[in-house]
Amino acid sequence: MASAADQMAQSISLAKFAKATDLKKRLWFTIGALIVFRLLSYVPLPGVDPTALGLLSQKTTGGVLDFFNTFSGGSLSRMSLIALGVMPYITASIVVQLATSLSPQLAAIKKEGESGRKKLNQYTRYGTVLLTAIQGYFIAVGLETLGASQGIQAVIEPGMTFRIAAVISLIGGTMFLMWLGEQITSRGIGNGVSLIIMAGIVAHLPTTLVNLLEGGRTGSIDPVRLIGIVVAVVVLVLFICFMERAQRRILIQYPKRATQRGMQADRSHLPLKINTAGVIPPIFASSLLLMPLTISQFAGQRVAGESRWGDFIISLNQYLQHGSPVYMLLYGAGIIFFSFFYTAVVFNPEETADNLKRYGGFIPGIRPGKNTENYLDYVLTRVTVIGAAYLTIICLLPEYLVSALQIPFYLGGTSLLIVVNVTMDTVTQIQSHLLAHQYGDLIKKAKLKGGRLR
Repeated sequence: MASAADQMAQSISLAKFAKATDLKKRLWFTIGALIVFRLLSYVPLPGVDPTALGLLSQKTTGGVLDFFNTFSGGSLSRMSLIALGVMPYITASIVVQLATSLSPQLAAIKKEGESGRKKLNQYTRYGTVLLTAIQGYFIAVGLETLGASQGIQAVIEPGMTFRIAAVISLIGGTMFLMWLGEQITSRGIGNGVSLIIMAGIVAHLPTTLVNLLEGGRTGSIDPVRLIGIVVAVVVLVLFICFMERAQRRILIQYPKRATQRGMQADRSHLPLKINTAGVIPPIFASSLLLMPLTISQFAGQRVAGESRWGDFIISLNQYLQHGSPVYMLLYGAGIIFFSFFYTAVVFNPEETADNLKRYGGFIPGIRPGKNTENYLDYVLTRVTVIGAAYLTIICLLPEYLVSALQIPFYLGGTSLLIVVNVTMDTVTQIQSHLLAHQYGDLIKKAKLKGGRLR
């Protein structure tokens, strides 16, 4: 049976794609939703002068906001309706998941099944509105003083009316993106929120490549260094693909049963991915860092030089600049923490051990029940250590090299990891749809043949 499935998977080609009507609808819906996302990134906030903001963004490049701007597809530098992207939604999801693991009441709601999941999603939406309102207010306040020292005014008419309009617009933009991501997940292909983040990163890729090649043409970048960058990116992509497919397989054996060849024992494998958490840890860690840093950076522009508090905020922003040692340390610690946290959310050793015991399965040499649970937890912890180390190296090492060597290539390890991981996940889902469609055709043919024989 397994060999037949492998042959079926290998025979999937683009010729089958033309017949998969449902898959084509899902792909077109996903592409249309991402086009809407890109169009919204060019709609400015009400009361903002786009020309003045463009001049200021060219003069104030660098820092953590450039990293945030990459994730939002350039929306932050243009101060569009979706300037905050889906980061408030991700931050709210982190808070709700952490609260679920700490609060017995929320843990009980989670165990209610579909109704509990809907309640937790509703709490996440409320949290998204609150976080967007807080960030939006500080952004609006910072915009009013942005460029004052350079004689450029980004806001046409500063005041409370502009702040209220900006907060409402940013809340509407973020909530629309959250809804759009949910629609992509249910009616399209892939994870909607991850695809929106990937689309924002990929939107910067052509400009980055053009600047890199232009630097090689003009001589500002050494040709040897340019070739080294290309080779490093290719090696990094191959390494990410290898690690994302790496598994630790645990042998599972079931009781013997009578067959034509005599008594035989069924065997299977329990696959544990090296990186069980996927791209969630870097996204979660970056969103937790970017939320307070966005507030402090815009608030610091407002109170700069007015008090010791303003000077402290400016100093804090300098220490936490993108690529600084403190930022790298906090970012790496966040990745490691969320690698273990999200793995514990996704895989429950106790539940897996109970399921194996219920169906008569066991790990050779390990007693069913508590011993199996402890063994699974033992293996999972060590696998997660490797996965967390891999994510930390992939996300931090390229950032450090770019900062140390002053290479104008802004597609860092985090961005590359998200793009490769989301692309692999989307391609896997497309292959699953094609495989299901092919099996459906075989079942239809079998039914037709059976009807003719009758």
